[in-house]
Amino acid sequence: MVKITKTLAFLALLYAPFANAANRPAHVKSVRLYVFDCGYLDMPDPGRYNFKREELATNLMSDACFLIVHPKGTLMWDTGVVPDGDFAKPGAMPPIKLGYAIVAKPLLPQLAAAGYTPKDITYVAFSHFHYDHVANGNAFAGSTWLVRQKERDIMFMDPPSDRTVPANYAALKNAKTMIMKDDEYDVFGDGSVIMKSAPGHSPDHQVLLVKLAKIGPVLLSGDLWHYPEERKLDRYPNTEFDVAQTKVSRGVIEAYLKKTGAQLWIQHDYLANQKLKKAPQFYE
Repeated sequence: MVKITKTLAFLALLYAPFANAANRPAHVKSVRLYVFDCGYLDMPDPGRYNFKREELATNLMSDACFLIVHPKGTLMWDTGVVPDGDFAKPGAMPPIKLGYAIVAKPLLPQLAAAGYTPKDITYVAFSHFHYDHVANGNAFAGSTWLVRQKERDIMFMDPPSDRTVPANYAALKNAKTMIMKDDEYDVFGDGSVIMKSAPGHSPDHQVLLVKLAKIGPVLLSGDLWHYPEERKLDRYPNTEFDVAQTKVSRGVIEAYLKKTGAQLWIQHDYLANQKLKKAPQFYE
C-alpha cells in the first residue's frame, strides 16, 4: 500500500505543472472524444495472429488511450502499455521501451494539455485486463471503475495472470467500483456512450460505442480485432482466451455496427491510428 501511495504521489507531481498551464475546456454541450498517443507495439511474430508478414500492411500495432467527455461527466477508456512512472526512473530516456512496446509520451501530461487531470475523471474502464491497456490504472483510483466481474476476478487472482501487470492497477482494488452485469451498459444514461460485452479475447472483453454529433457514432474495438486484415480475411489469433467466443462476438459486433451505423476504430490499427487527430484536438 505504501508503494502504491508513493506512486500516486509521484503521478500527481508529474501532471501538476501541465495542469496549471492548461485551461480546462468550458462545460461541454455534446460528447467529445479525445485520442492520446500511448505508443505502439512492434510485434515480431505475426504468426501468433495467423498471418505471414507479407499479408500485413504493417506488423506494428498502435496503443491508443481515449477520453470521452460528456455533459454529465468523463470516461477514461484504456490507459496504455507503459506506466508514466517509468519515464521518471533513473536513466530513463524517451522513448521508453518495454518488451514489444515503444512509448514516447507519458499519458498524464497529454491529459492535462487537454485540460483534465485524473481528479476530473468520473469513470475509468478498460476494454480488457491485458497489460497493454491498463498501465496507468493506478492514476484513476479516485474515479469510479466500471468493470465486468470476470475481468475483475482475473485481474486480482493469485497467482496473477501472465497477461497483465497487477502493480499497475493495484490501487483500483479499493476504488469505488460498479460491476456491469448486462450485455450493454449505458454510461451516462442517454444512449450516447455504451459499453457492450464482446467476450473471447479475454473472459469478458468489451467494446465502446460513442455517439458523436458531427462525425456520427464510433465503436472502439478493444482487441476484438488487432489488425484490419483479421477482419478482412477472417483470421483469429492463437492467443484468444476462447476463440469460439471471439467468433460469436465478432458476428454480434458486425451486426451492431450495421444497426448503429457506427464506424469501427480498431484500436491496434497502427496506420489508421496515425491518421487520427490527437489530443488536445478532439472529435465531436
